[in-house]
Amino acid sequence: MKLYSYNKCGTCRKAIRFLEEKNIKFELIDITEKPPTKQVLKAAIKSKGMKKLFNTSGVQYRELKIKDKINTLTESQAVDLLASNGRLIKRPIAVDKDLITVGFDIEEYKKVW
Repeated sequence: MKLYSYNKCGTCRKAIRFLEEKNIKFELIDITEKPPTKQVLKAAIKSKGMKKLFNTSGVQYRELKIKDKINTLTESQAVDLLASNGRLIKRPIAVDKDLITVGFDIEEYKKVW
């Protein structure tokens, strides 16, 4: 499993703690240095919806005024934007084969791991 996270993110730390307590092996990837691939982002959009992938509380989201643009973005434009700037992506993103989670919802984690 790959876990895209950010070390200063409390939600990411909760997800890491959960996985470690369950003895689930994962590769930790800094989402700000190496965002998920376009393929992963497309799969996440298909699973969760485009708006769910954006870190709406982030500084970059506000600075780039994504809120004003999100309803007019195509999926391709959104994927390009997210793939180029990991700070725009809601985190953590866990990827295990065909399974993708966005954010940390303990109930969802309990169901899938």
